Amino acid sequence: MTLNITVLGGGPGGYAAAIQSARSGAAVTLIEQARVGGTCLHHGCIPSKIMKRSAELMDDLSRAWEFGISLSGKTPIDLRQLMHRKTQIIANQVKGMSAQLTQHHIHIVRGTGKIADPGVLKVVDAQGTEHPIEWDRLILAPGATPVEIPALPFDGETILSSSHALSLESLPQSLLIVGGGVIGCELGAIFSSLGVEVTLVEALERLLPLPAVDEDISKVFQREMKKRKLRFHLHTQLDRVEQNRDRCTATLVHAQDPAQVQQLEVEKVLVCIGRRPRTAGLGLDRVGIKTDSLGGIMVDDHMRTTLSNVYAIGDVLGPSGWMLAHVATMEGLVAGVNATGGDQVMDYRAVPGAVFTQPEVASVGLTQKAAEREGIAVNTYTVLFRHVGKAHVIGHIGGEAKVVVNRDTHEVLGAHMVGPHVTELISEWALAIHTGCTLEQMTKTIHPHPTLSEISQETALKGIGSNLYG
Repeated sequence: MTLNITVLGGGPGGYAAAIQSARSGAAVTLIEQARVGGTCLHHGCIPSKIMKRSAELMDDLSRAWEFGISLSGKTPIDLRQLMHRKTQIIANQVKGMSAQLTQHHIHIVRGTGKIADPGVLKVVDAQGTEHPIEWDRLILAPGATPVEIPALPFDGETILSSSHALSLESLPQSLLIVGGGVIGCELGAIFSSLGVEVTLVEALERLLPLPAVDEDISKVFQREMKKRKLRFHLHTQLDRVEQNRDRCTATLVHAQDPAQVQQLEVEKVLVCIGRRPRTAGLGLDRVGIKTDSLGGIMVDDHMRTTLSNVYAIGDVLGPSGWMLAHVATMEGLVAGVNATGGDQVMDYRAVPGAVFTQPEVASVGLTQKAAEREGIAVNTYTVLFRHVGKAHVIGHIGGEAKVVVNRDTHEVLGAHMVGPHVTELISEWALAIHTGCTLEQMTKTIHPHPTLSEISQETALKGIGSNLYG
Protein backbone atom coordinates (compact mmCIF):
# COMPACT_ATOMS: atom_id res chain seq x y z
CA MET A 1 0.00 0.00 0.00
CA THR A 2 1.36 3.40 -1.00
CA LEU A 3 2.00 5.82 1.86
CA ASN A 4 0.36 9.24 1.66
CA ILE A 5 2.85 11.83 2.89
CA THR A 6 1.94 15.49 3.23
CA VAL A 7 4.63 18.15 3.61
CA LEU A 8 3.59 21.52 4.99
CA GLY A 9 5.93 24.21 3.66
CA GLY A 10 7.97 24.43 0.46
CA GLY A 11 11.20 25.98 1.72
CA PRO A 12 14.60 24.24 1.58
CA GLY A 13 13.58 21.67 4.19
CA GLY A 14 10.08 20.95 2.90
CA TYR A 15 11.28 20.78 -0.69
CA ALA A 16 13.99 18.24 0.20
CA ALA A 17 11.58 16.20 2.35
CA ALA A 18 9.00 16.06 -0.44
CA ILE A 19 11.48 14.88 -3.07
CA GLN A 20 13.12 12.34 -0.74
CA SER A 21 9.71 10.94 0.23
CA ALA A 22 8.67 10.67 -3.42
CA ARG A 23 11.93 8.93 -4.33
CA SER A 24 11.18 6.40 -1.61
CA GLY A 25 7.88 5.52 -3.27
CA ALA A 26 5.36 7.63 -1.34
CA ALA A 27 2.50 9.64 -2.79
CA VAL A 28 3.45 13.16 -1.78
CA THR A 29 1.38 16.32 -1.39
CA LEU A 30 3.21 19.60 -0.78
CA ILE A 31 1.28 22.44 0.85
CA GLU A 32 2.70 25.90 0.10
CA GLN A 33 1.05 29.23 0.76
CA ALA A 34 3.01 31.15 -1.87
CA ARG A 35 5.80 30.00 -4.20
CA VAL A 36 8.20 27.17 -3.50
CA GLY A 37 11.54 28.18 -2.06
CA GLY A 38 10.41 29.62 1.26
CA THR A 39 12.02 32.52 3.07
CA CYS A 40 15.48 31.43 1.95
CA LEU A 41 14.78 31.90 -1.75
CA HIS A 42 12.36 34.82 -1.63
CA HIS A 43 13.25 36.90 1.43
CA GLY A 44 16.57 35.67 2.80
CA CYS A 45 19.57 33.70 1.57
CA ILE A 46 19.33 34.24 -2.17
CA PRO A 47 18.17 37.89 -2.41
CA SER A 48 20.69 38.97 0.23
CA LYS A 49 23.53 37.27 -1.67
CA ILE A 50 22.38 38.91 -4.90
CA MET A 51 22.66 42.26 -3.15
CA LYS A 52 25.97 41.24 -1.58
CA ARG A 53 27.41 40.56 -5.03
CA SER A 54 26.53 44.09 -6.14
CA ALA A 55 27.99 45.47 -2.92
CA GLU A 56 31.24 43.59 -3.55
CA LEU A 57 31.45 45.05 -7.04
CA MET A 58 30.91 48.53 -5.64
CA ASP A 59 33.77 47.94 -3.20
CA ASP A 60 36.05 46.71 -5.97
CA LEU A 61 35.18 49.62 -8.23
CA SER A 62 36.05 52.07 -5.47
CA ARG A 63 39.54 50.55 -5.41
CA ALA A 64 39.92 50.04 -9.15
CA TRP A 65 43.00 52.27 -9.32
CA GLU A 66 44.90 49.77 -7.14
CA PHE A 67 44.48 47.23 -9.94
CA GLY A 68 45.59 49.60 -12.67
CA ILE A 69 42.08 50.55 -13.78
CA SER A 70 41.20 54.24 -14.08
CA LEU A 71 37.55 55.14 -13.58
CA SER A 72 36.35 58.72 -13.61
CA GLY A 73 33.64 59.96 -11.29
CA LYS A 74 31.56 58.14 -8.72
CA THR A 75 29.91 54.89 -9.81
CA PRO A 76 26.19 55.02 -8.96
CA ILE A 77 24.09 52.03 -7.94
CA ASP A 78 20.93 51.44 -9.97
CA LEU A 79 18.69 49.85 -7.36
CA ARG A 80 15.89 49.26 -9.86
CA GLN A 81 18.19 47.17 -12.06
CA LEU A 82 19.50 45.34 -9.01
CA MET A 83 15.97 44.44 -7.93
CA HIS A 84 15.14 43.39 -11.50
CA ARG A 85 18.12 41.03 -11.46
CA LYS A 86 16.99 39.68 -8.09
CA THR A 87 13.49 39.02 -9.45
CA GLN A 88 14.86 37.21 -12.51
CA ILE A 89 17.18 34.97 -10.50
CA ILE A 90 14.46 34.03 -8.03
CA ALA A 91 12.02 33.32 -10.86
CA ASN A 92 14.55 30.99 -12.50
CA GLN A 93 15.13 29.18 -9.21
CA VAL A 94 11.37 28.76 -8.66
CA LYS A 95 11.00 27.41 -12.19
CA GLY A 96 13.72 24.84 -11.64
CA MET A 97 12.39 23.72 -8.25
CA SER A 98 8.83 23.47 -9.59
CA ALA A 99 10.06 21.34 -12.48
CA GLN A 100 11.77 18.96 -10.04
CA LEU A 101 8.59 18.62 -8.00
CA THR A 102 6.60 17.89 -11.14
CA GLN A 103 9.19 15.36 -12.29
CA HIS A 104 8.74 13.48 -9.01
CA HIS A 105 4.93 13.57 -9.35
CA ILE A 106 4.48 15.68 -6.23
CA HIS A 107 1.03 17.22 -5.92
CA ILE A 108 1.23 20.91 -4.95
CA VAL A 109 -1.69 22.53 -3.10
CA ARG A 110 -1.66 26.31 -2.63
CA GLY A 111 -2.90 27.54 0.70
CA THR A 112 -2.42 27.68 4.46
CA GLY A 113 -2.47 24.37 6.29
CA LYS A 114 -3.67 23.44 9.76
CA ILE A 115 -4.01 20.08 11.50
CA ALA A 116 -7.75 19.47 11.83
CA ASP A 117 -7.70 15.92 13.21
CA PRO A 118 -5.23 13.02 13.37
CA GLY A 119 -4.52 12.16 9.75
CA VAL A 120 -6.29 15.21 8.31
CA LEU A 121 -4.90 18.61 7.31
CA LYS A 122 -7.25 21.47 6.50
CA VAL A 123 -5.92 23.75 3.76
CA VAL A 124 -7.49 27.14 3.11
CA ASP A 125 -6.72 28.60 -0.32
CA ALA A 126 -6.49 32.26 -1.36
CA GLN A 127 -10.25 32.37 -2.01
CA GLY A 128 -11.04 31.07 1.48
CA THR A 129 -12.12 27.61 0.32
CA GLU A 130 -11.23 24.72 2.62
CA HIS A 131 -9.62 21.55 1.27
CA PRO A 132 -9.19 18.48 3.51
CA ILE A 133 -5.93 16.61 2.87
CA GLU A 134 -5.57 13.11 4.34
CA TRP A 135 -2.16 11.77 5.26
CA ASP A 136 -0.44 8.75 6.74
CA ARG A 137 2.69 10.75 7.59
CA LEU A 138 2.99 14.52 8.01
CA ILE A 139 6.20 16.56 7.75
CA LEU A 140 5.95 20.07 9.19
CA ALA A 141 8.21 22.69 7.61
CA PRO A 142 6.35 26.02 7.93
CA GLY A 143 9.49 28.02 8.79
CA ALA A 144 9.71 31.16 10.92
CA THR A 145 8.94 34.88 10.85
CA PRO A 146 11.00 37.95 11.88
CA VAL A 147 10.65 38.99 15.51
CA GLU A 148 9.24 42.48 16.09
CA ILE A 149 9.98 44.84 18.93
CA PRO A 150 6.51 45.05 20.56
CA ALA A 151 6.55 48.83 20.86
CA LEU A 152 7.96 49.20 17.36
CA PRO A 153 5.97 47.10 14.87
CA PHE A 154 7.13 46.77 11.28
CA ASP A 155 5.52 49.25 8.90
CA GLY A 156 7.65 48.60 5.82
CA GLU A 157 8.42 52.30 5.49
CA THR A 158 10.46 53.49 8.47
CA ILE A 159 10.60 50.36 10.65
CA LEU A 160 11.85 47.52 8.49
CA SER A 161 12.19 43.76 8.75
CA SER A 162 14.90 41.95 6.81
CA SER A 163 12.29 41.10 4.16
CA HIS A 164 11.50 44.80 3.70
CA ALA A 165 15.19 45.68 3.51
CA LEU A 166 15.71 43.27 0.61
CA SER A 167 12.93 44.88 -1.44
CA LEU A 168 13.62 48.59 -1.07
CA GLU A 169 12.79 50.81 -4.03
CA SER A 170 15.38 53.40 -3.02
CA LEU A 171 18.37 53.46 -0.70
CA PRO A 172 18.10 55.46 2.52
CA GLN A 173 20.84 57.91 3.37
CA SER A 174 21.15 56.48 6.88
CA LEU A 175 20.12 53.22 8.51
CA LEU A 176 20.08 52.03 12.12
CA ILE A 177 20.28 48.24 12.43
CA VAL A 178 19.09 46.71 15.70
CA GLY A 179 20.83 43.39 16.28
CA GLY A 180 24.43 42.40 15.60
CA GLY A 181 23.78 38.77 14.74
CA VAL A 182 24.12 37.13 11.34
CA ILE A 183 21.30 38.97 9.55
CA GLY A 184 22.12 42.37 11.05
CA CYS A 185 25.81 42.11 10.19
CA GLU A 186 25.17 40.82 6.66
CA LEU A 187 22.72 43.59 5.81
CA GLY A 188 24.90 46.16 7.53
CA ALA A 189 27.87 45.23 5.37
CA ILE A 190 25.75 45.25 2.20
CA PHE A 191 24.13 48.63 2.75
CA SER A 192 27.38 50.20 3.89
CA SER A 193 29.05 49.13 0.63
CA LEU A 194 26.09 50.52 -1.33
CA GLY A 195 26.74 53.95 0.19
CA VAL A 196 24.32 53.99 3.12
CA GLU A 197 25.51 55.40 6.44
CA VAL A 198 25.04 52.39 8.72
CA THR A 199 24.99 52.25 12.51
CA LEU A 200 24.56 48.88 14.19
CA VAL A 201 23.58 48.29 17.82
CA GLU A 202 24.03 45.03 19.71
CA ALA A 203 22.97 44.39 23.30
CA LEU A 204 25.73 41.87 23.99
CA GLU A 205 29.48 42.34 24.23
CA ARG A 206 30.45 41.52 20.64
CA LEU A 207 29.21 41.35 17.08
CA LEU A 208 28.13 37.86 16.01
CA PRO A 209 27.57 36.84 19.66
CA LEU A 210 26.76 33.26 18.69
CA PRO A 211 27.99 30.12 20.47
CA ALA A 212 29.27 28.76 17.16
CA VAL A 213 31.40 31.84 16.38
CA ASP A 214 34.79 31.86 18.10
CA GLU A 215 35.40 35.00 20.18
CA ASP A 216 38.81 35.61 18.56
CA ILE A 217 37.15 35.54 15.14
CA SER A 218 34.57 38.07 16.35
CA LYS A 219 37.36 40.42 17.42
CA VAL A 220 39.02 40.24 14.02
CA PHE A 221 35.66 40.75 12.32
CA GLN A 222 34.95 43.85 14.41
CA ARG A 223 38.36 45.27 13.52
CA GLU A 224 37.61 44.78 9.83
CA MET A 225 34.20 46.43 10.22
CA LYS A 226 35.87 49.49 11.75
CA LYS A 227 38.21 49.69 8.79
CA ARG A 228 35.16 49.75 6.53
CA LYS A 229 33.71 52.70 8.50
CA LEU A 230 30.71 50.70 9.65
CA ARG A 231 29.79 52.13 13.04
CA PHE A 232 28.56 49.88 15.81
CA HIS A 233 27.68 50.19 19.49
CA LEU A 234 28.01 47.15 21.75
CA HIS A 235 26.21 46.71 25.08
CA THR A 236 23.55 48.97 23.57
CA GLN A 237 19.78 48.64 23.22
CA LEU A 238 17.16 50.59 21.32
CA ASP A 239 14.87 52.28 23.85
CA ARG A 240 12.45 54.12 21.56
CA VAL A 241 12.00 55.72 18.17
CA GLU A 242 10.27 59.02 17.49
CA GLN A 243 9.19 59.43 13.88
CA ASN A 244 9.29 62.85 12.20
CA ARG A 245 8.07 62.72 8.61
CA ASP A 246 10.84 61.15 6.53
CA ARG A 247 13.31 60.74 9.42
CA CYS A 248 13.26 59.44 12.97
CA THR A 249 15.16 59.90 16.21
CA ALA A 250 16.33 56.72 17.92
CA THR A 251 17.17 56.73 21.61
CA LEU A 252 19.89 54.26 22.52
CA VAL A 253 20.58 53.07 26.07
CA HIS A 254 23.62 51.25 27.43
CA ALA A 255 22.55 47.72 28.33
CA GLN A 256 24.48 47.72 31.60
CA ASP A 257 24.16 51.39 32.55
CA PRO A 258 20.74 52.92 31.71
CA ALA A 259 22.10 56.36 32.60
CA GLN A 260 24.19 56.27 29.42
CA VAL A 261 21.78 57.54 26.77
CA GLN A 262 22.44 58.80 23.25
CA GLN A 263 20.21 59.88 20.39
CA LEU A 264 20.70 59.17 16.73
CA GLU A 265 18.82 60.66 13.79
CA VAL A 266 18.35 58.22 10.92
CA GLU A 267 16.11 57.74 7.93
CA LYS A 268 15.14 54.12 8.61
CA VAL A 269 15.41 51.49 11.34
CA LEU A 270 16.03 47.84 10.45
CA VAL A 271 15.17 45.34 13.21
CA CYS A 272 17.12 42.06 13.10
CA ILE A 273 16.64 40.49 16.53
CA GLY A 274 15.86 36.94 15.49
CA ARG A 275 13.11 34.80 14.02
CA ARG A 276 10.13 33.13 15.68
CA PRO A 277 9.00 29.60 14.68
CA ARG A 278 5.71 29.73 12.78
CA THR A 279 3.66 27.43 15.02
CA ALA A 280 0.64 29.64 15.76
CA GLY A 281 -2.47 28.30 14.09
CA LEU A 282 -0.94 24.94 13.11
CA GLY A 283 -3.31 23.00 15.36
CA LEU A 284 -0.48 21.28 17.22
CA ASP A 285 -2.51 21.07 20.42
CA ARG A 286 -5.26 19.11 18.66
CA VAL A 287 -2.96 16.11 18.29
CA GLY A 288 -0.63 16.58 21.26
CA ILE A 289 2.51 17.83 19.46
CA LYS A 290 4.70 19.55 22.04
CA THR A 291 6.82 22.68 21.73
CA ASP A 292 9.79 23.76 23.84
CA SER A 293 10.20 26.86 26.03
CA LEU A 294 11.31 28.91 22.99
CA GLY A 295 8.27 27.93 20.93
CA GLY A 296 9.99 25.42 18.66
CA ILE A 297 8.51 22.01 17.89
CA MET A 298 10.23 19.26 19.86
CA VAL A 299 11.70 16.38 17.84
CA ASP A 300 13.97 13.39 18.41
CA ASP A 301 17.10 12.58 16.43
CA HIS A 302 14.94 11.05 13.69
CA MET A 303 13.09 14.38 13.30
CA ARG A 304 9.97 12.75 14.78
CA THR A 305 7.68 14.89 16.96
CA THR A 306 5.87 13.73 20.08
CA LEU A 307 3.28 12.27 17.70
CA SER A 308 4.90 9.25 16.06
CA ASN A 309 3.67 9.81 12.49
CA VAL A 310 4.43 13.54 12.39
CA TYR A 311 7.90 14.96 11.70
CA ALA A 312 9.17 18.55 11.92
CA ILE A 313 12.18 20.21 10.28
CA GLY A 314 13.83 23.55 9.70
CA ASP A 315 13.21 26.88 11.40
CA VAL A 316 9.98 25.68 13.04
CA LEU A 317 12.24 23.81 15.50
CA GLY A 318 13.12 27.23 16.87
CA PRO A 319 16.25 28.88 18.31
CA SER A 320 17.13 25.78 20.34
CA GLY A 321 17.97 24.14 17.00
CA TRP A 322 19.94 25.27 13.96
CA MET A 323 17.92 27.87 12.06
CA LEU A 324 19.93 27.47 8.86
CA ALA A 325 18.72 26.65 5.36
CA HIS A 326 21.35 23.98 4.74
CA VAL A 327 20.50 22.28 8.04
CA ALA A 328 16.82 22.35 7.10
CA THR A 329 17.67 20.62 3.83
CA MET A 330 19.52 17.82 5.62
CA GLU A 331 16.74 17.51 8.20
CA GLY A 332 14.27 17.26 5.31
CA LEU A 333 16.23 14.42 3.74
CA VAL A 334 16.37 12.59 7.09
CA ALA A 335 12.65 13.11 7.71
CA GLY A 336 11.83 11.94 4.19
CA VAL A 337 13.80 8.73 4.71
CA ASN A 338 12.26 8.00 8.10
CA ALA A 339 8.70 8.92 7.12
CA THR A 340 8.90 6.21 4.45
CA GLY A 341 10.13 3.49 6.80
CA GLY A 342 13.83 4.26 7.07
CA ASP A 343 15.98 4.61 10.17
CA GLN A 344 18.29 7.57 9.73
CA VAL A 345 19.67 9.79 12.51
CA MET A 346 20.28 13.52 12.07
CA ASP A 347 23.93 14.31 12.80
CA TYR A 348 24.71 17.87 13.98
CA ARG A 349 28.39 17.33 14.83
CA ALA A 350 29.76 19.17 11.82
CA VAL A 351 27.29 21.91 10.93
CA PRO A 352 29.05 24.71 9.03
CA GLY A 353 27.98 28.26 9.75
CA ALA A 354 28.36 30.93 7.06
CA VAL A 355 28.06 34.67 7.53
CA PHE A 356 28.10 36.54 4.22
CA THR A 357 29.57 39.80 5.38
CA GLN A 358 32.61 41.57 3.93
CA PRO A 359 34.89 39.92 4.97
CA GLU A 360 32.99 36.68 5.39
CA VAL A 361 32.88 34.61 8.58
CA ALA A 362 32.61 30.82 8.69
CA SER A 363 32.80 28.18 11.39
CA VAL A 364 32.29 24.49 12.02
CA GLY A 365 32.66 22.27 15.06
CA LEU A 366 33.71 23.32 18.54
CA THR A 367 35.08 26.70 19.51
CA GLN A 368 38.05 26.78 21.85
CA LYS A 369 35.85 27.71 24.81
CA ALA A 370 33.25 25.06 24.01
CA ALA A 371 35.91 22.34 23.89
CA GLU A 372 37.36 23.49 27.20
CA ARG A 373 33.88 23.50 28.78
CA GLU A 374 33.54 19.87 27.72
CA GLY A 375 36.81 19.09 29.47
CA ILE A 376 38.76 18.43 26.27
CA ALA A 377 42.42 19.43 26.26
CA VAL A 378 42.98 21.34 23.02
CA ASN A 379 45.59 23.23 21.06
CA THR A 380 44.72 26.05 18.68
CA TYR A 381 46.64 27.31 15.65
CA THR A 382 46.10 30.50 13.70
CA VAL A 383 47.29 31.75 10.30
CA LEU A 384 46.62 35.21 8.87
CA PHE A 385 45.30 35.64 5.34
CA ARG A 386 48.12 38.10 4.65
CA HIS A 387 50.42 35.05 4.49
CA VAL A 388 48.47 33.66 1.52
CA GLY A 389 49.59 34.85 -1.93
CA LYS A 390 46.12 34.67 -3.50
CA ALA A 391 44.75 37.03 -0.84
CA HIS A 392 47.21 39.68 -2.03
CA VAL A 393 46.32 38.97 -5.67
CA ILE A 394 42.63 39.70 -5.09
CA GLY A 395 43.36 42.57 -2.71
CA HIS A 396 41.72 41.15 0.41
CA ILE A 397 44.32 40.29 3.04
CA GLY A 398 42.32 40.94 6.23
CA GLY A 399 41.32 37.97 8.32
CA GLU A 400 42.59 34.69 9.69
CA ALA A 401 41.93 30.98 10.08
CA LYS A 402 41.90 29.23 13.45
CA VAL A 403 41.75 25.49 14.04
CA VAL A 404 40.90 23.74 17.32
CA VAL A 405 42.58 20.36 17.75
CA ASN A 406 42.44 17.60 20.36
CA ARG A 407 45.79 17.91 22.13
CA ASP A 408 46.25 14.15 22.52
CA THR A 409 44.90 12.71 19.25
CA HIS A 410 45.44 15.72 16.93
CA GLU A 411 41.86 15.20 15.69
CA VAL A 412 40.28 18.33 14.24
CA LEU A 413 37.47 19.50 16.55
CA GLY A 414 36.67 22.91 15.09
CA ALA A 415 37.66 25.46 12.46
CA HIS A 416 36.87 29.17 12.44
CA MET A 417 37.64 31.67 9.71
CA VAL A 418 37.18 35.32 8.84
CA GLY A 419 38.36 36.59 5.49
CA PRO A 420 37.75 36.43 1.73
CA HIS A 421 35.46 33.63 0.52
CA VAL A 422 35.74 31.65 3.75
CA THR A 423 32.14 30.47 3.35
CA GLU A 424 33.48 28.43 0.41
CA LEU A 425 36.56 27.23 2.32
CA ILE A 426 34.82 25.94 5.45
CA SER A 427 33.37 22.83 3.80
CA GLU A 428 36.80 21.19 3.76
CA TRP A 429 36.94 21.50 7.54
CA ALA A 430 33.36 20.24 7.89
CA LEU A 431 34.38 17.11 5.99
CA ALA A 432 37.48 16.78 8.17
CA ILE A 433 35.41 16.90 11.36
CA HIS A 434 32.72 14.61 9.96
CA THR A 435 35.30 11.96 9.01
CA GLY A 436 37.52 12.36 12.09
CA CYS A 437 40.58 13.71 10.27
CA THR A 438 43.78 14.60 12.09
CA LEU A 439 46.02 17.55 11.35
CA GLU A 440 48.56 15.20 9.82
CA GLN A 441 45.99 13.95 7.33
CA MET A 442 45.08 17.51 6.45
CA THR A 443 48.73 18.37 5.75
CA LYS A 444 49.01 15.49 3.30
CA THR A 445 46.13 16.82 1.22
CA ILE A 446 47.66 18.79 -1.66
CA HIS A 447 46.05 22.19 -2.19
CA PRO A 448 46.37 24.02 -5.52
CA HIS A 449 48.49 27.15 -5.72
CA PRO A 450 47.76 30.01 -5.78
CA THR A 451 44.39 29.66 -4.02
CA LEU A 452 42.81 30.86 -0.82
CA SER A 453 42.40 27.22 0.22
CA GLU A 454 46.11 27.14 0.99
CA ILE A 455 45.33 28.81 4.30
CA SER A 456 43.77 25.53 5.43
CA GLN A 457 46.87 23.53 4.60
CA GLU A 458 49.12 26.18 6.15
CA THR A 459 47.07 26.13 9.37
CA ALA A 460 47.35 22.36 9.53
CA LEU A 461 51.10 22.55 8.83
CA LYS A 462 51.47 25.05 11.64
CA GLY A 463 49.80 22.58 13.96
CA ILE A 464 52.54 20.01 13.37
CA GLY A 465 55.31 22.59 13.42
CA SER A 466 55.96 22.58 9.67
CA ASN A 467 54.34 25.82 8.54
CA LEU A 468 55.95 27.50 5.58
CA TYR A 469 54.62 31.06 5.58
CA GLY A 470 52.37 31.88 8.55
